[in-house]
Amino acid sequence: MERARNLNPPDERDGSNHVIREVRGASFQRPAAGKASDAMSAIVCASSALKEVLALVRTVASTDATVLITGESGTGKELVARAVHDLSGRRSNGFVTLNCAAVPTGLLERELFGHERGAFTGAIASQIGRFEMANRGSLFLDEIAEMPLELQPKLLRVLQEREFERLGGVRTIRTDARIVAATNRDLDAAVEDGEFRADLFYRLNIFPIHIPPLRERPEDIPLLAEHFVQLFSERLHRVIESIPATAMDALTRHVWPGNIRELRNVLERAVILSSGRGLQIEARDLHASNGPAGRTARSEKSTDSTLEAVERAHILSTLHGTGWVVGGPNGAAAVLGMNRSTLQFRMKRLGISRPRAARAAAAVSAG
Repeated sequence: MERARNLNPPDERDGSNHVIREVRGASFQRPAAGKASDAMSAIVCASSALKEVLALVRTVASTDATVLITGESGTGKELVARAVHDLSGRRSNGFVTLNCAAVPTGLLERELFGHERGAFTGAIASQIGRFEMANRGSLFLDEIAEMPLELQPKLLRVLQEREFERLGGVRTIRTDARIVAATNRDLDAAVEDGEFRADLFYRLNIFPIHIPPLRERPEDIPLLAEHFVQLFSERLHRVIESIPATAMDALTRHVWPGNIRELRNVLERAVILSSGRGLQIEARDLHASNGPAGRTARSEKSTDSTLEAVERAHILSTLHGTGWVVGGPNGAAAVLGMNRSTLQFRMKRLGISRPRAARAAAAVSAG
């Protein structure tokens, strides 16, 4: 029987001052003096998949190339974006962030480009935008797929010409901000559906980095679990000395649809609720299966499988009815009453992919 994993006292903190802390195998490695990266200190990995991501980060960081980071929600896209900045020659300047989905459409242009005094009612003073804030630094545009179509040409101009005007202004402003964008959506599909400009996509997609979901790299889970348990034990003034083998097994077998964000939240709750010195995981927080092989066999017989089959058939029927158009007012997501990104996640989970014939028809229609 596998024994509980004992936890060593954390020697790095997940705060404002970090040191590189990439895990290889089970050991923490510090970089040589002067090579520290704040964001890299929080990246814990053992899987070859994530090591490949980190290799890409190191490769592109020293350049000024635009980077597009893709991956499901909760995989750590902003952390990777910060690592690109921290390892670059721009690290002494600002890392400015903007979530395109969190800002109302009418305000997004102001947030990006700033405005002049009198540009609109209530504009009693000029204000700089994110591009000016990030000059000589990096600008991270999260949820880039949610940027309105009418604003996309202005972003494309900045990417190509490195210049813009503030809202209500006539003076052209130059910017030397490096752009790192991220999305959890399929931008290829968004382009096909007419929701995202093809020229902007090509300009953003110069150096793509895809972060695989946690379920595709289960070897990272034990190290992440140890990291978070140590972190929350210290923050919450708890004494958790080990993770029992049964708890670790449950964590490893869970599918983690919310990825690292979900794992972090589950472990924080577990640290709070654990009464002894060993971590206690509640089954209702995980809905853990009886193992990878058992999970596959069980899914074919359980009620969950029946519901998934019904859901899959319903989604497929809707997609066929919309000609495999996912987004837009007449797309499958609108018909099903869900967000486009939610539908895409469910399609991926249920193994639904767009047929080649539908792609070809969409290409002919677009042409």
